[in-house]
Parts: sequence; structure tokens; C-alpha cells
Amino acid sequence: MNWQTEHERWLHFPELNQELRQQLQAIGDQSELEDCFYKHLEFGTGGMRGIIGPGTNRMNIYTIRKAAEGLARFIVQHGDEAKNRGVVIAYDSRHKSAAFAMEAAKTLGYHGIQVYVFESLRTTPELSFAVRYLHAFSGIVITASHNPAAYNGFKVYGEDGAQFASEDADVVVAKVNEVENELTIPVSEEAVLKEAGLLEIIGETVDQAYLKQLESLIVKRDVIDQVAEDFTIVYTPLHGTGNIPVRKGLKAVGFEHVHVVNEQEHADGGFPTVKYPNPEDPAAFSLAMEYGKKLGADILLATDPDADRVGVAVQADGDYKLLTGNQIGALLLHYLITQKKNDLPKGATVLKTIVTSELGRDIAAAHGIETIDTLTGFKYISEKIREFEAQGDRSFLLGYEESYGYLIGDFVRDKDAVQTCLLLAEVAAYYKVKKMTLLDALSEIFKEYGYYLEGLESLTLEGREGVEKIAAIMSDFRENPPMHLREGEF
Repeated sequence: MNWQTEHERWLHFPELNQELRQQLQAIGDQSELEDCFYKHLEFGTGGMRGIIGPGTNRMNIYTIRKAAEGLARFIVQHGDEAKNRGVVIAYDSRHKSAAFAMEAAKTLGYHGIQVYVFESLRTTPELSFAVRYLHAFSGIVITASHNPAAYNGFKVYGEDGAQFASEDADVVVAKVNEVENELTIPVSEEAVLKEAGLLEIIGETVDQAYLKQLESLIVKRDVIDQVAEDFTIVYTPLHGTGNIPVRKGLKAVGFEHVHVVNEQEHADGGFPTVKYPNPEDPAAFSLAMEYGKKLGADILLATDPDADRVGVAVQADGDYKLLTGNQIGALLLHYLITQKKNDLPKGATVLKTIVTSELGRDIAAAHGIETIDTLTGFKYISEKIREFEAQGDRSFLLGYEESYGYLIGDFVRDKDAVQTCLLLAEVAAYYKVKKMTLLDALSEIFKEYGYYLEGLESLTLEGREGVEKIAAIMSDFRENPPMHLREGEF
């Protein structure tokens, strides 16, 4: 596509949103302008994500409407039942999230599709739960997960609360790509939809149902009771959605001494205290570690903006050490297996992604439990859970990936940091009763199942130049794969 033509099309559209027009006119750098229009923001199998701003390659009300229009056409194709069951929409603390959520609702509502929108920000896992709880046909969450503040996104879910399975996802992508002009997509007014009963605002009822399910995950309530008086947690939502559900969940299961990092407690799409609101980044824990040292906290917990990922830091020689995603997964899995060994469901199975450590497989195998690998992305773990339900020969025990994503209770069909915070706190309490930290517990696991060393290097390549460089690297890797690896290279 010709970016200059697209730029002119937007600039001369008479009804262009005034804020976007002003932003467009203020761009003086031609390379930035080109990046805004050189392509359409890609809608993939899980949705789309991009920088907020004007243009076809940016997140704005028009690209949101285009995505929602594609989903609407998919739903209409499935008939009146699908339209009546409708779509649940949640949004996080990022800039424009609430506005984007309502634009999606207005686009869907125009097609006569029932829409449920949360009254205020909610986590991605609660959106997944809500789709199942309300028996909706689909769900949307407006979030860019742990990306920097300039980003936002649009994720789509199916009726089982998981991101769309591959076949349906391909159809939705095709429907989105069929939309010829994102600027002229018709929408209904919010008031009109409410009057027609097509737009319902939801909140407390779903919250309480979700909290009740969270409480059911606790394995040993007596362990929590034993340490309740002297077990201290420092938690940071990193300016995101986790603040209320994590604190309510921890309190509901018996953890009384939960201290929130004040500077990061309130929702703020600018994420002013961190460069990246990502619990995988040690810098995101710097304030929590200061709190931990002052309070003598047993564990530090951090969730990303939409609360689907969680990191944990534990006491280590007067300081705190951040555990890796693989290590957290090993601790959770070992605890579930050993503490539920007489109560494990028939055909209990562990699900992990292909890039996740084999330590979990070794732990499971030692207890006669099978581990199945999936492709990277939690949607593939959810697909397996759906397969287990259909076939009836296996039961889901735990699903996880190395990038801080875990699922314990399948009443949610995406990674759930709120669930994980509760179970991690219970695991830490269990070992405290034994006068051990999570780091001590991990050492014991290594001694029993084998030692695993891991490392991670992350590169950020942005803009058109970054996309082209990534494509070139991947092409070269496929065409010229390494034939051998020398010791010390990785």
C-alpha cells in the first residue's frame, strides 16, 4: 500500500476525529508519518497490538472499529443465538482503554449484538471467566499486556473463554481484512444501545463469582492459618488491574499482612515508576524490594497491567532474588502434585509450551504424571483443555509457560496472575512452616530432580525498520540454520 495515499485519505476525511486530526497535523517527521500509514495494523489469530495514535498502523478508534466490525460479521454469520449470547468486553488501565472498549461495543451493537461491558477496569483472566459465566459467544479485552505505555491492544476470545481456536481465528482475521474503509464503519450511540437493552454494564456479580472460584483453589487452608500472624507479602500491580482482585483474593483465603507498593498501587496508563510494566524485568521489582527490606516480607509479588502474568521475588541472604518463570512453574507443580497426591483427578496431565523448561516434565514423570507440550501461546494450552473435556480421558492439572504465565483452575481459559498469586502465597506459607524459603524449596527440587540452568536475552526492534530486521533474521535462520553449537555459545 502507498503510505502517502493513505495519509491523504485520512487527512481529507471530513469527519475525522478531531484529536486524531490534530495529532496527525503535529507530526513533522516523515519517517514517523510513514510508519503510521505504511501498512494496516495486523489483526492476527489473537487480535492486534500497536502504538496509540493516528493512522492505519496505529491503535485508534478507527482501527478498533475495524477489528470489532470483523468480529461482528463473524458473529452475525453464526445467527441470532450467537448475537443474543453476545460479547463481554473488559479493559485495562492503559491510555484510551475505556474509550476503545466502548467503541467496540458501539460497533457490535450496531449489528444487534448483545454487549456486556465492565463498569471499570478488570483483568484479562476475569474477562475469560466472565465469557464462561455469562455464557457469551465471545469476549474482547482491551490491553497490550506488559508492553510499554505507548501501546494498546485488542484481544478476542471464544465461547469457552479462551482465545479463538485456530480455525475460528482464521475466519475472524479474514472478516477483519474484508473491511475496506475503517473510517466509515457505522456505529450506534451508547445511549441508544442501553435503551434497546443491547448494552449492559456489569461488575460486582461477576467479581463475586470469580472470587468464589479463586478460593476453591487453596489446597491447605490450615497451612495459611498457621503462619497468618507473621507471614508478610509485598505486592505491586505495576499501575495495572491486579490491585483489587489480588488483594481481595489473598485476604479471602487468610493472608492478612499484604502491603501494596503505594507508588504503583493506582491505575495509570503512563506507568510512571517503571520503564516496562513487566514482572519479568528485575527493575520492575525495585520499589517492591525496598518495601520488602523495610517490612521483612516473606515474598514479593508483581503482576503486569492486565494481570495475566506474575513474578515473585524471595528472601536470599538479606536481599531478594527474582525467580524465573520456569522456576515458579516447578514450585507450583511440585506443590500441587505432592500435596494433592491422594486427591489427583484421573488422568491428571500437565501442559506446558515447547520453550518451557523440561524440569516440570521430570517432576511430573517422577510421580507418574504425563506432560504434554504445546506451541508457544496460552491459546494452545486452552485448546488442549478443551480437547480433554471432549475426550474425557484426561484431567487438567496445571498449565504454564516460561514467560510468567500460569493457570491452575480451568474456570479461566487464559493465564491468570490472580490465581497464581494465591497459590504462590500458599506455597511460600507451606515452606515457612518448615522454616524454608521458596529458594530453599527450589534447591531441594533441584537436588531431587536435577539441576537446570537458564538465561534469557531480550531485544526490542520497533517500527518499520524493526519489523523488516526481524523478518530478515527469521528468514536467514530458516534458510541457514546452525548445524552445531559450540560449548559456551549459549
